[in-house]
This record gives sequence, C-alpha cells and structure tokens, in this order.
Amino acid sequence: MLRPFHLISAKKDEEHDLSMASMGHPEIFPVVLTEKTQELFHCRADIDVTADTPYLLVKKEDLIHDMKSRAAVSDFHPFKKLIVDYPGEELLLVFDRELTYGQIFYLIGTEEAKNSLINPPEPEEEERAAAEGTQDEYVYKPPVRKPWISLGSEKEIEEESVKETTTKIKYMISRPHKEFGIRMKFHNRNASSDKHGYVECTSYQDKNFTIHQLEHHVGTQVVPIEKDTGTQTKWTYPKNATTQYYPRQFSDEEKETYLSSEELKNFIVSVSTRVEIALQQNEIMNAFFDDWKALAEDESGFVGKSDVFLKEYQSFTDLHYLKDRTVSCICWHPTIYGVVAVSVTERLSYEERVEQSGKLLLWNAPILFWSFADPIHPQLMLECPEDIYCFQFSPSDPNIIAGGCINGQVVLWDITEYEDKLRSAKTGAGSKSATVNMFRELKCPSFQPSFMLEQQIGKEPHMVRYCAVSSIDYSHKSVITDLHWLPDLFEVNRMGTVFENRAGICAQLVTCSTDCIIYFWDLRSQKPATQVSIEKKKEEKVEKIIAALPDVPTTFKHLDLSWKPLIKVSLPKSETSEYSPTRLSLKEEHYHARTQDKTQPQGKAEASVEKMTYAQILNVSAKPPKLLENISTNFYVGTEDGEVLYTDWKMERDGDSGRLLSQKPSSVHSVHDGLVHTIQRSPFFKDIVLSVGGWNFAIWKEGVTTGPLLQSCCAAKRYTVGHWSLSRPGVFFVGREDGNIDIWDLLEKTHEASQTQNVCISLITSIKPWIYSCTSRASVLHYFDREVKHLEYFEKRQEFRAQEREQLEHEKLMKKTKVIGGQHSRELMEEKTNQDYIDFLELEKSVLLRLGLLKGQDRFSP
Repeated sequence: MLRPFHLISAKKDEEHDLSMASMGHPEIFPVVLTEKTQELFHCRADIDVTADTPYLLVKKEDLIHDMKSRAAVSDFHPFKKLIVDYPGEELLLVFDRELTYGQIFYLIGTEEAKNSLINPPEPEEEERAAAEGTQDEYVYKPPVRKPWISLGSEKEIEEESVKETTTKIKYMISRPHKEFGIRMKFHNRNASSDKHGYVECTSYQDKNFTIHQLEHHVGTQVVPIEKDTGTQTKWTYPKNATTQYYPRQFSDEEKETYLSSEELKNFIVSVSTRVEIALQQNEIMNAFFDDWKALAEDESGFVGKSDVFLKEYQSFTDLHYLKDRTVSCICWHPTIYGVVAVSVTERLSYEERVEQSGKLLLWNAPILFWSFADPIHPQLMLECPEDIYCFQFSPSDPNIIAGGCINGQVVLWDITEYEDKLRSAKTGAGSKSATVNMFRELKCPSFQPSFMLEQQIGKEPHMVRYCAVSSIDYSHKSVITDLHWLPDLFEVNRMGTVFENRAGICAQLVTCSTDCIIYFWDLRSQKPATQVSIEKKKEEKVEKIIAALPDVPTTFKHLDLSWKPLIKVSLPKSETSEYSPTRLSLKEEHYHARTQDKTQPQGKAEASVEKMTYAQILNVSAKPPKLLENISTNFYVGTEDGEVLYTDWKMERDGDSGRLLSQKPSSVHSVHDGLVHTIQRSPFFKDIVLSVGGWNFAIWKEGVTTGPLLQSCCAAKRYTVGHWSLSRPGVFFVGREDGNIDIWDLLEKTHEASQTQNVCISLITSIKPWIYSCTSRASVLHYFDREVKHLEYFEKRQEFRAQEREQLEHEKLMKKTKVIGGQHSRELMEEKTNQDYIDFLELEKSVLLRLGLLKGQDRFSP
C-alpha cells in the first residue's frame, strides 16, 4: 500500500487537503482500512458493517493507542491531528459501499455532523419549518374542481411506456487463443482504394424512440409478384430408398391385338426351352442367395473371426498418481523390453486450472515407468516442474528424456543411474533383496544408507529429479503440444542449414506450441571458451547448489534455467496473423522396423549408444562441419484450426532490415474441421503422412501439392488420435472420443473402417503400438502410386472441364452478339476496331525497327 510522505513545514496544509472541502463537506475524511485494521476495530466490510447499518462509533482512546503501537503503519496516522483535537470521546466511522468519496470508509470530523447522521431530523418537523418559512411569501389559493376532458394523452402515455415482452438472451463473446499477443503492424493506406479501409456510420431509425403515427397517407400501386430464389445442392450420405409404382395396363382391344399376333407366338416358341431350363435351376438352387456376403462365413477355427478382435493384455492402475487424471503421452522404452513410460495431466478446463493454480503448484503429476512384470507398482517416477503433455526418449541415448510442460518450458532427465533397476524389474521382489545385499557387502564402518537406498528398499518408487529446465523468459508462452529429437546424422545452425553431426549423438530437438512458434533447441553449451572471472564465480556457485541437492545428475547443469532456443521458426499467415501449430512431422525420424531379439542380452544395446558423452561435446570444434545438401528441411505441420501446412525451417535474411525471417508455407490445405491431433509419417514410406483431426483423417504424399491422396468422410464421433501400424504398411489405428478404436486397412476397403473395437468409456488420448515384423509392403506401395495417378488424372479432368466451360461461354457470347440479318452488334464492331488498331501499331513498330528509326519502347507500342 502506497502512503503519502509529508514535509514537516507543510504538514498542516496537507492535513486540510485530506477532507472533502472541495465537494462541500469539510467534515468528511475518506480513510483506507486494511483487512487487519478492520479486524482490530470490528468493522469488516459486509460483515460487521453493511449497507443497512453503515455507522460505527470508535473510541478515541482506541485510535490513539493504535497510532502509538503501530506508529506510521497505522491507517489512522494521516489523521492524527484530527483524532487528537476531536472534542468528543467517540468518532463516527461510516461504511460507504457506493464509494461516494473515493474510499469505502470515511471519518466524521465534527460532533454536529455525527449527531445529524446518527439522529436525523424527523420529516414532519422539516415540512413544518418549510411551511412556516413560506407562509409570509405565498398566498394559498384552493384548487377549483373542473370536469375531466380527455384529449388523448392517456393513449400516448400507454404507447410510449416500455413493456418487456421478450426474454433476454445472454451472449458470451470470446476471442481465439491464437490471437492473444499477436504483434500488430500498421502502415499507411488510401481509404478510398480499399472498401474495408473505412467504416461508414450511417443514420438509422431507432425503434425504441419512435412515436407511432395514428394516421398516415400511403399511396399504393399494383405490380406483378416477383420472387428470386436460389438453391445449393448439398451432398448427403447415401441412404436406402424404395419406390412404389403401378404398371401401365393395356385396354381390352390392345390385349386381344397383342395376344392374337404372330410375333408373340413366335417369341414364346423361341424362348420356351430356355424358360424351362431356368425354372429347373430355380428348383435346384436359391437364386436370391448373396454369395458376396457369405464369402467369409465358412472361415472358422484357429484363424476365425474371434481372433481378429483386440484383447486387453495388461492394464496399469495407481490410485495415487493416476486417479482423476488424463494420460497425455505414452512411450515404450527403446531398449528395455516390457517397460513403458506414461505422463498424466490434471483433468481440468482452462478456467478451472486458473482457479486452482495455487493448489496445482503444490503437487505436479510425475512421469511413471511401468513394467509388465509388476502392473501395480510403478518402477520409477520422474519429477516434473509442471504437467507434461509430451515427452520422448533420445534415439542415441535412451537414458536421456526430454519433455514439454504446460507452461511452455522444456525439461531434461537423466536416468542412467536407474537403468539397472528397470532391467531387473522382471524379477519382482528379488531386486529389492539384491539391492539390500549389495549394500550389506560394503564393509565400511562409517557407511550409512542414503535416501536412494531407503526408496529402493521401501514400496515407494524412486523420484528422479530433472537435470535441467529451459529459461521461462525464452520458452514457449503456451503449452508444448509436440516434441521431436533430430537424428544423430545431422545438426542445424542458427540459419537452419543442415551440417554433419560429428559426435554421432542426438543433441538437438524441436518443439511446437499454440503460441504460433516452433523452437529448435541445442543440448550443447553455446558459451565461448574464454569467460570473465565473474561468470566463472557464478557458475561455481550454481555447481555448489546442484552438488548440494541429493540424487541430481549433473549431465545438463550448463543448461539449467539458462537454456535458450537455437532457432525460432514462425508460420506467417498474413501480415498480422500466424498459424498456430499443434503437431509436426519431420522427414528424418527414428522408427524401429524390426523386432528386438529378446534372447539377445540387453547389455549390447548400451555399447552401440555410448559413442560420446555430453561433457565431451560441449566445446564446439574449430574445424567447420561438412554441409549436407541431401537432407530435406521441409516438414509437415498441423494447426489448431485444422490446416495442414508444408513449410521449410530454413531462415531467410530480409534485404531491407537484415533480420532473419521465417519462410511462408509452400502449401496450405484446410482439410480438417477441428484441432489436428496427429501428423505422422509412415514407418515404411517416408513420403506418406497421416493426419488426424476433427471428424476425419487424411493421407498425404510428399511432393503432391494438389491435396491429400485419401480423405475420409465425417465420422459419427470426433477423432482424437491416430497412429500407423508398425507391422503392416497399409494399416493404421484411429482413436475416437467415445472410447472406440477404428482399424483401417487400405488394401481391404477405404470407405469405412475394417474393424471397430471398444477399449474404454472415455476418449482415447494416445496410441503407441509395439513392434512386429513387416508384411505386404509392395502391395501398399502399388496402392499409393495408383492414388497419385488418380489424383493427377482428376486434376487434368478438372482443367479440361474448365476449358470446355470457357469455350461454351465464349460461343454463347458470340451467338448473342450476332444479328439475324448478318450485321454485327456495336460491341463486336468496337472490339474489331480496337484489334485492327493494335495490329496497325505492331506493323508500324516492326517497320520502324527495320529502318533503324526506333530504339526500344516508345509511345507507339500498345
């Protein structure tokens, strides 16, 4: 609370300024009371004092005691002189709900004003005093009774009176989240050249203030009735329909004529043999039996229909961490078989999350590691600063995990110390006894079990603290919706150019958010080798703090709270707006195309990963890396409004300002009617992309800019997620909001799902299949090639039809301009004259050029 500071020499003048003398009330002094002061003097707003009982008498001694005990902190300190010089024993404190004098409370500085407010004069005495004062000035004249004569005023009053007959409608107007914080760009523009550049406020008739005329002269004229109508054909879903018709009957004369004709007799004789054969066949077999429907009914036994349905293999339940929460992301461990990581978020709307923000800061849902050997207890937990919406294992080092938070920060974990615990999860309780025996074998008298040992021995899984988190000032301003690691084959610089990755370790990742920005992050330190001594001291302090924390790996200590993005890529939509990305798909992604050998010892996976530690690649080499031109920098992006973009992450330098700017998307298609939940490339074909959003899905081919190869019709329920099958190239799974999963097989049928399986009663948020062998790759490749040719043929037919329509319109126009007598219309003659003049100018120009009298363009050129 800001309090005024007064000079000693001008103290008396400032105290007089605290009253409402400017408003004609010098006895009123507005005062600001804090909640603590209200509790001390029992004057809490709307509790102790209300609008009905706004007055409270406060003892003068209590106020002086409060000013002595709290000194300048007291709310009554500015009115010290008024309180000390007050003649009475009690001061009047008034509760002003309407804020008439600027504050919610005010003091009365005189006894007369206090008595007038507490004991107001009776209205009869005021009226008597007013009557006595006016008796000498005015002479009373009794009214004369006159008959009432109606002049129609009561009708006007009744017509002008406001009567509410319709119920009020409540509207809530909001603005899309993507438009918050958009940078505005203003420029000069001529208002007359743009119809949207100005707004004309014309006068209009307000029905609320219109006097209805009782008499009005109107002239009428009879005109023929005209009506303009339009219709738009709307495609609907095909439906089965029936039609009832009646046969056309011959008359008696026509019947006799046809029955007695020779043509009928000859026809019956010629077809009698075939009719007999057909009747015999109808007796032998059922002519109305549908062979196509019964084609697969005989398939039963070991590979029957009952074996194609999805079956629940295992479910993981935890009443403490998973209750009343939503699964946001699922990832299989890349090298350890049977271990899956799950991130969960609070099931709250945006308004509910804002109201409960204080409660959510006290506890955040961790990332849980589950093992199929123990579906009840999680094996490991990763501590999260905020709710995690997406995370991924590093392809080169599975012990490094990156995640995106709801507040826009990127988090890094290192679980190298707990890898053995995850590998030994199959043994169940045997791992606990092995851990205890391992520490018992250490014969050290001063040894005491650490916090890690207590958690390993107990039932509670170990909580791993994150190694580093990005700087909040340089992170996303909204929730991170997608995260991908760049492959270990290449790396990018600040311009977006692709270079060779010499270290062979995935050290860069890309994130996208609904704040219209895509960030590229680098795990390596970007600081120069020579540092100032002050910076070194700061780093030493940070290292001491990190070392003091228990069980915190120092893998990314150089990034914690200071991590900044390497590249900032925006998706410009127009000069003032941008696209809001939700999902992205890079061409170079990591997929497991073969089954892991379960009989092979899992320790071999570590040798291939451990190429170089992050501490060894912090310092950038002085030798320039090799430029890679065969790596594509284009990628697909799905937006919040249902668009699918194809753009490039390379930056362009502005010629005027010299700043680095993002490129505009090369193609934009509005295919989905809602938020895009999935943009994923096929693990078997890098140029085939699946997009799921809204009520439909689409399949795209990179390089085909005319549209998707396949677009489904609107489903009965909204789609929430999708994923390609890792065993069959033509199969993918689509999750719906009603808890069902649609299984689509492109080689079987494309107009509907091959199978629909119910999984749960709530919406499907994530699908991650396991790895099996690959089949039928050639057939699916042939299907995609056929769809590309079909799309090209469709585009050519559209161009051909457009040319035909233009030619027909031109012929119709030429027919309208011609007259029956062979004479031409005025428009056709003017067009012919203009064409002749242009031909003349071309001829004149060519002659002058040949003679050498004309050099370049001049006024004769058309």
